[in-house]
Amino acid sequence: MFPSQKLRVGDIVARKSHGCDLLFQIVDINQEKGTCSLIGLDYRLMADAPLSDLVKVTEEEIAKIRSKSEQKHIEAMRMIEQERRSARERNMWRQVNYIKEVGGSFDWPGKVLHVDGDKNYLKKCLTVYEQLKVPAVGYHIPEKDFPQQIISMLEKHQPDILVLTGHDALQSKRGPADDLNSYRNSKYFVQAVEKARMFQQGKDSLIIFAGACQSYFEAILNAGANFASSPKRINIHTLDPVYIAEKVAYTSIQQSVNIFEMVKNTITGIEGVGGIETKGCFRFGIPKPH
Repeated sequence: MFPSQKLRVGDIVARKSHGCDLLFQIVDINQEKGTCSLIGLDYRLMADAPLSDLVKVTEEEIAKIRSKSEQKHIEAMRMIEQERRSARERNMWRQVNYIKEVGGSFDWPGKVLHVDGDKNYLKKCLTVYEQLKVPAVGYHIPEKDFPQQIISMLEKHQPDILVLTGHDALQSKRGPADDLNSYRNSKYFVQAVEKARMFQQGKDSLIIFAGACQSYFEAILNAGANFASSPKRINIHTLDPVYIAEKVAYTSIQQSVNIFEMVKNTITGIEGVGGIETKGCFRFGIPKPH
């Protein structure tokens, strides 16, 4: 299935020990130890692996594997659009005749500040925010710098929704799953959420999603996040934080976010993301600006 080739930084590979289930890119190679560092292409996972466990993936196989992920994304987008149409039809307080009389209406969705530890993931996310008409600004910084930089970004942008994501991993050799030190980056997500909550204590005034693949879900929620990954310590899809932010951004301020629908619209589902009851950020306005 996969030809044996000499591996280099930048190559797209899969892990034989995991049934070649996910695609990774090699970001660093330690020839002396015969190991390398990997980042997931479609899932927010950072991992180390022996070179002997890796196989380089052909362009044909990359397209085949990624097409499955793309189909999941297309289905998620379809469900989001369908739910928006249904929400408009249900909101009878939007009096059609009066709206026409005053010259139309406009939407005011929640504004997102998205901070990502991976620049390629951030680029994908910003593209989808634009497609979904969610106002968003993004920054790429290393996860370890999140706690030091988050306050200045919040002060500058005053967002309704904060997304803190990037890479993470549960490293069992470091210790048990209930030890924050067993995770690659969860402590930085926790520290950044704590700082953000010092900036804005109200969970409905600043809505926070934080975490990545295999993150310490309970610790991130306890730090003050509304939503987090990963309840079952699984890998989450690159775009799952976007789907959650969209649901919050387009749920009326008069309603709580339907967390069951929110989770349903993600690719990894209830095992990958979860959270607490939270009010939406969407506001309806009249008349339509010209």
